[in-house]
Amino acid sequence: MNQDNIQSTREILLILCNSVRNVLSKASNRNITFSPLVQKIKQTCLKPDIGCFTIFEGGISGLLVINFSAEASLELYRTYMLNMGMPENELSILHTSDDVANSLGELMNQATGRFKNELNHEFGVSIKLNQPKMLTINKDIIISIDTRIEDPRYRKVCFETENHHPFYLELGIEQTEFEELFPFKKQKQEDIEEIMFHARKKQDKIICNENGCEKVDDRFMKKMGL
Repeated sequence: MNQDNIQSTREILLILCNSVRNVLSKASNRNITFSPLVQKIKQTCLKPDIGCFTIFEGGISGLLVINFSAEASLELYRTYMLNMGMPENELSILHTSDDVANSLGELMNQATGRFKNELNHEFGVSIKLNQPKMLTINKDIIISIDTRIEDPRYRKVCFETENHHPFYLELGIEQTEFEELFPFKKQKQEDIEEIMFHARKKQDKIICNENGCEKVDDRFMKKMGL
């Protein structure tokens, strides 16, 4: 078997990191990066200020955790909302706001959905994902993988926002290798997240006047000749 045709947990982690980076970069219209080095850790853990986790199972099983600092969460939330057309004076200024957690939860849902699609596209493997859970916390919380997974591998990758605020992705996953049985042609994929983002941005138009700002739909815009 050609070693070039063997894919492992390293490639799975890379797909996951790229999925998170691509979704956050497009949503915020900012440059999101992650370290080329991965850290081996002994367990996954939710950490302050906002933690997010989801479990996946199927072709492979594992646990994903992402920990945002207050600064990173606010930067991602505010740039995302501004990119969507929201007025800055209507945005939350505290990371503990429900709007921040809800927005990050929506972005993490898009990122895990992209990961699921990319995994199926690259390896032909299907997984089921739980809805990501967002928690505003002030102390560490240990998260464990189901005991059915033998010899789990834990990895941690550092991400950074454009303003150099770090946040961290932690992955716990069963040791996995995929060997190619025969050559196969990958189907061209459409970027679903980008299509959905532009569709939502088009719908969420805003008009401001002396009475304030409000969202309006396309039908109203046409009536107004806008």
